[in-house]
Amino acid sequence: MITRRDCLALDEADPFAGHRALFDLPKDVIYLDGNSLGALPHAVKVAVADCVDTQWGRDLIGSWNSAGWIDLPARVGAKIAPLIGAGPDEVIACDSTSVNLFKLAAAALKLRPGRKVIVTETGNFPSDLYVLQGLAEMLGDVSLRVVPAGDLPAALSDDAALLVLTHSHYKSGQVHDMADLTARAHAVGVLTLWDLSHSTGAMPVDLAGAQADLAVGCGYKFLNGGPGAPAYLYVAKRHHAAFRSPLTGWMGHADPFAFGDDYEGGSGVKQALSGTPSVLGMVALEAALGVFEGVDMAALKAKADHMGDLFLDLVTERCGGMGFEVAGPREDRGSQVSLTHARAFPIMQALISHGVVGDFRAPDILRFGMTPLYAGFADIWDAVEALVGVMARGDWRESRFQVRGAVT
Repeated sequence: MITRRDCLALDEADPFAGHRALFDLPKDVIYLDGNSLGALPHAVKVAVADCVDTQWGRDLIGSWNSAGWIDLPARVGAKIAPLIGAGPDEVIACDSTSVNLFKLAAAALKLRPGRKVIVTETGNFPSDLYVLQGLAEMLGDVSLRVVPAGDLPAALSDDAALLVLTHSHYKSGQVHDMADLTARAHAVGVLTLWDLSHSTGAMPVDLAGAQADLAVGCGYKFLNGGPGAPAYLYVAKRHHAAFRSPLTGWMGHADPFAFGDDYEGGSGVKQALSGTPSVLGMVALEAALGVFEGVDMAALKAKADHMGDLFLDLVTERCGGMGFEVAGPREDRGSQVSLTHARAFPIMQALISHGVVGDFRAPDILRFGMTPLYAGFADIWDAVEALVGVMARGDWRESRFQVRGAVT
């Protein structure tokens, strides 16, 4: 039987225990939702205050040069690059994940003329599916081939231009074998585009080692860049000469401030830029990335796996007969664990009221993010203890926990 003392001993031996002090977290909250919105690093508050008070408030428009605002997309991209196994000139921060997915998917179709099929999996992150559906409808002659994960290899054929997948599934946490699927795609001339939103900052990612072609990801989950933080995109250097972004905005121009009438794309990944960068968001994300300095991502993932296993062991040990089922795999799992329950929504709301913050995904999933930089093993024990209490007392039956807000 696992005890809280066992968990405290694990925390005492944890090499990441000191990282919690880098975050501004309420003391009475166990935050297991960093896979949806990361916690606030202290450094972000300082950086954003300086940007507002000094760079914008005092230095005004001059800060585009004096504070280096104009270089933020490339600078932030270069800081993300080592977390995803990319070169600093292969990643740039800009726009949202959905916009970047559209840009790269459209560009990939241009790189594979004559091929008119995009392959993806059933149950992929909905926004990714919506973007691909919209792109196909706009172009008219492009179709989607949406198949269960196990059928993906067979769906790759010489009429396909692009395979689009989320590396770590948003509901189950299942992690695709990026290298294997990329190799299978390349064997029939298909490019790959990976959504790393639930992977970057949570586990080792090696785009170069997997020979991936394209990738996107968000800045507000494990990267802790704040709500609506800028996203990023990756274009492998071998594609830079042929890559053309469909959104040819001024920031992607070779010389934006020449103000010429005709578009001339910048070099490499820079041409993936379109409009003016969100400076406050970029400043926040750049400061947030500082928490990863010196972090061994393999060791971080090992702690996340240990935390997730502990959570599932405790649920199995203490919540038997309460109607919970494990929704994701034990192996090849991202930095989260998911349970299913017929009353998942009110149970999660009741749990949140007791200071344990996870989230709900329709129709019946309770999702818990394992965020090793600021969550510990005793937190996991306490979270399951709270879950046991919610179920034993029947708290979830209260009417206030049945009400769904705009964001669930």
